[in-house]
Amino acid sequence: MEQTIQIMLVDDHALLRSGLKLLLQKKPPFKVVGEAANGIEALRLYEDLRPHLLILDISLPRLDGIQVLREIKLRHEEAKVIVLTMHEDEDYITSIMQAGASGYIPKAAVDEELYTAIDSVMNGYMYLRPKETKTLISSMLKKVPKEADSRNPYVILSPREREVLRFLVRGYSLAETAKALTVSIKTVDTHKTRMMNKLNISKKSELIEYALEYRLLIE
Repeated sequence: MEQTIQIMLVDDHALLRSGLKLLLQKKPPFKVVGEAANGIEALRLYEDLRPHLLILDISLPRLDGIQVLREIKLRHEEAKVIVLTMHEDEDYITSIMQAGASGYIPKAAVDEELYTAIDSVMNGYMYLRPKETKTLISSMLKKVPKEADSRNPYVILSPREREVLRFLVRGYSLAETAKALTVSIKTVDTHKTRMMNKLNISKKSELIEYALEYRLLIE
């Protein structure tokens, strides 16, 4: 029997929440356990419910979705959040992903992509369509420094640390990374700790941003 995936919906339009709920009810593992119509309510309800997944609209009254996302990720780094929005410009997508979103779906594509996005995120991966992936990488690469600096991975990270980093930011667990590299979980964890200390990084979202900045996902 499949484990129930508890989902919380946040959107200020009751009609859209109803539509999402109907879509999710078609898949037995998915269960909507709560709904919120504004940012303040969303934060309170998330703390009460601690759902497996949050589906979050960005345009919210009282507290906008990006602020909600940042606050939730600050409190719960492991939180999985799929963002829904009508905005698709480069800066907007980049800000959403940098805030800690696990995935992004334009509202116009929800019917076709919702199940795929949820499956991807719940399996530990980020969900971005090819267009958004290219946009995000292009945006981050614009920030790459021309010369080596104190954060350049080829200056301060060992080859093995760079390998571990590439697996972790793609959503692999410590165990999965260890298996792929044929080393122990303890070894992977040691590399991760050393690497994050060197980079002065404490969150996985910062690791993802760093890997994008230095092209480590497209080597």
